[in-house]
Amino acid sequence: MEVEILQDDGAASGRSVTLDPTIFEIEPNDHVIWLDVRRIQAHKRQGTAKTKQRSEIRGSTRKLYRQKGTGNARVGDAKSPIRRGGGRAHGPQPRNYRQNLNKKTKRLARRSALTYKAQDDGVFVVEDFDLDTPSTKAVSSMLDALDLADTKVLIVTGENQPTLYRSARNLPKVSVQEAGSLNTIDVLDAEAVVLQESALEEITRVLSVAQPA
Repeated sequence: MEVEILQDDGAASGRSVTLDPTIFEIEPNDHVIWLDVRRIQAHKRQGTAKTKQRSEIRGSTRKLYRQKGTGNARVGDAKSPIRRGGGRAHGPQPRNYRQNLNKKTKRLARRSALTYKAQDDGVFVVEDFDLDTPSTKAVSSMLDALDLADTKVLIVTGENQPTLYRSARNLPKVSVQEAGSLNTIDVLDAEAVVLQESALEEITRVLSVAQPA
């Protein structure tokens, strides 16, 4: 697939680039995408939910009343889970929700997500650019020029660009991500992916698959 390289003002640069077919033209694997999305979302969970068990409740361990002869159901101390103010039976305890996937599976998920964006004509390539000072207006003007004003956009940079990040963070539908940190959710969540040339080179280097001879 060949796409035109645009300037940051939306004008054509007169150059084009061929997107690697092993990244942008594969048969998407929905199950692998689901596995990777579940992994990423699981890593965001703190796992700090905690309730007090019976042994952690403050109070007497005295049996409230005798076992037999009262006509009431037998009961232990006031910390019993069946009594108000008692411990929680089988309540949540701190745990680690992290899940693991091998590198090949994670890369296949990213390739599948990028293929979906390419199929929807949602991949744009622009020349490398940066901002000397933070300017939300400059980023907004660039997106207007690219016809992406009301679109949820992911701008992928080749390297860390804090000025560009600060310029875009006040735009609710725009996010900036470095190519080396790009993940499946980032791609799927955006309606359009704007790749700097250096970002495309990095993505190709990491995700490209050698074709059999």
